[in-house]
Amino acid sequence: MSPQMIDRLSQACLDTLFMVGVSAGIAVLAGLPLALFLVTSGPGGIFPAPRANRVVGTLVNGFRAVPFIVLLVALIPFTRLVAGTTIGVWAAIVPLSVSATPFFARIAEVSLREVDAGLIEAAQSIGCRRRHILLHVLLPEALPGILGGLTITVVSMIGASAMAGAVGAGGLGDVAIRYGYQRFDTTVMLAVIAILIALVCLVQFAGDSAVRRLRAR
Repeated sequence: MSPQMIDRLSQACLDTLFMVGVSAGIAVLAGLPLALFLVTSGPGGIFPAPRANRVVGTLVNGFRAVPFIVLLVALIPFTRLVAGTTIGVWAAIVPLSVSATPFFARIAEVSLREVDAGLIEAAQSIGCRRRHILLHVLLPEALPGILGGLTITVVSMIGASAMAGAVGAGGLGDVAIRYGYQRFDTTVMLAVIAILIALVCLVQFAGDSAVRRLRAR
């Protein structure tokens, strides 16, 4: 493999990490409040709002049902409006974030629902305000599950970012398509696959280690 190709792979790896990192940050900032709303606004929740819960739940399910490659194309006008372009790293961040947010929200919702209802009732019985229950009961108790869900989300986003390379989003997927597939260079394809596997393993290992430390506390 030529030094130029090694440089391209290195830059593509950094682009992929940047895309996934920024998109994961947006997914957490948008998805966690969404998950809290879905849990607390449902029947028996501490902020009951059944109609709004159904509407938001339907929207979340709708976005989750759309395959990423279809969403990537469908969001082109919105991506151009937000990022000013439809190619490159920043253009990929928009559909990645939109796709990952409802996915992460549902995973976080499951973790939040698993919090023992007795803890919430105990907090209410001693006069805790609802926002204190959110911050000091629900989130801390659900944190290991939420972090595990974030790990799954990031792993999925690594694969999605490679898929986005097929439409000029940059990153490892772009290198695999342009320099591997289109030029019939098996070495480049195998190198990209090896890097993607390494990234997934590192993310999974880091996430599992963090979850174990949280549960041991």
